[in-house]
Amino acid sequence: MQVRGETSVNKLILLFVFDKMESPLSERTLIDMCTSSNDWVNYMDCMVLIHKLRSDGFICEIPGGDDPLYTITPEGRETLANFYINIPRSVREEISRFVKNNGGKYRTKQNCKADYYQNKDGSYTVFLKILAPVQPMLEVKFVVPDKKTASAIYKKWEDKAPNLYSAVWETLMD
Repeated sequence: MQVRGETSVNKLILLFVFDKMESPLSERTLIDMCTSSNDWVNYMDCMVLIHKLRSDGFICEIPGGDDPLYTITPEGRETLANFYINIPRSVREEISRFVKNNGGKYRTKQNCKADYYQNKDGSYTVFLKILAPVQPMLEVKFVVPDKKTASAIYKKWEDKAPNLYSAVWETLMD
């Protein structure tokens, strides 16, 4: 589905993805959506175009966080509004359908971070975060007895984070 050799169209495709997602995106998320999960733009073009869109002022970085997030600027929205018709209709429809079916999964994946490391005593510390655009919404550390437990928590975090956040919020506000 790639539009080969059409740099301006590929820029519009990236802006269209930002617009449809309606939330800031990390470079990794945008690349995964546009190249690995779909064939809207090839990988190398995507890398170059993200930086070009940023230098042209069509997307901007939101400060803070370990993995920078980018969002579409008013200039980017205006450009998209004026030229979105240049994106083939089939590509626009495919992007819209994909975002409708998968957007929530991508937002959760990029906003829920987990890591673990071994302590000097042989136990493991699991570090879990739910990120928001400006600062973390929730940070939790667990000390667990072994790597198996740390790995299990790490793997479940992405799916369980929203429920845990809700449970903590409700418990504290009760």
